[in-house]
Amino acid sequence: MAITAGMVKELREMTGAGMMDCKKALAETNGDMEAAVEALRKKGQAKAEKKANRIAAEGLCKVVVKDEKTAAVVEVNSETDFVAKNEDFQNFVTAVAEQAVQSDAADMEAFLAESWNQDASKTVKEALVDKVAVIGENLNIRRFEKVVAENGCVVSYTHGGGRIGVIVEADTDVVNDAVKAALTNIAMQIAALSPKYVSTADVSEEYKAHEKEILMAQIANDPKMAGKPEKVIEGAVTGRLNKELKEVCLLEQVYVKAEDGKQTVAKYIEQVAKENSAKLSVKKFVRFETGEGLEKKEENFAEEVAKQMGAM
Repeated sequence: MAITAGMVKELREMTGAGMMDCKKALAETNGDMEAAVEALRKKGQAKAEKKANRIAAEGLCKVVVKDEKTAAVVEVNSETDFVAKNEDFQNFVTAVAEQAVQSDAADMEAFLAESWNQDASKTVKEALVDKVAVIGENLNIRRFEKVVAENGCVVSYTHGGGRIGVIVEADTDVVNDAVKAALTNIAMQIAALSPKYVSTADVSEEYKAHEKEILMAQIANDPKMAGKPEKVIEGAVTGRLNKELKEVCLLEQVYVKAEDGKQTVAKYIEQVAKENSAKLSVKKFVRFETGEGLEKKEENFAEEVAKQMGAM
């Protein structure tokens, strides 16, 4: 059967695969469109498996807010920043985030097994595999988190075009523009200063003990502290630990927009609550940063060119 340009165009629109791949698939299946789609999907699966061992540490974080009470943030990784700027990839990340905000999945395995909202004939995992085939890089839906506010609202903030995504959940009896603007300011603070906890009450004793052990070791190696009484050393450790906790606990941090340079986030929240006659508190926050904790691939362009020249 003769393969026409119209058939190739139709298959390309259906699958998003490359023109030559579509032409070859049609030729192999004697023009059977459904069989060609299946062939491309199978090849996409093979390509995905080959690419799975590549490091995917670039990508995007995306936050979707369903209403004032529900939000989800996802991180989807690619191998290169170039792909992260690709419109097709960005649309896929948005679709994943929209899936997450409607999902009840408890973990990533359950999420990937869900029916894909944009095409019920596929799972989320299969949609990912298909996108790997189209884009040509290893992609990975690394993580997601959904936040539902029971007694207040959620706000979001995205920094650097998707480099960082933040959700803040607040308990409040007043939800107006002023309160939401204040919570957005706090989300920006979280993006910039990356706290680990909301308040010191959330810090585990294990964390404190671990940090105290490190501080004790630092002081033991400090010549200035040599021979100091035990009480002085304990005081120094406590002082340094309290200083550290102020850096890792959101409410203890100095608010980045404080006019006096001293107002803490906790005091800022009190101020906003008073101005709006509201009961207002930050219950939880989620902060995703693209690629955090992942090894990034080091590119050696001279070596890459040499390899390509050697293969010619």
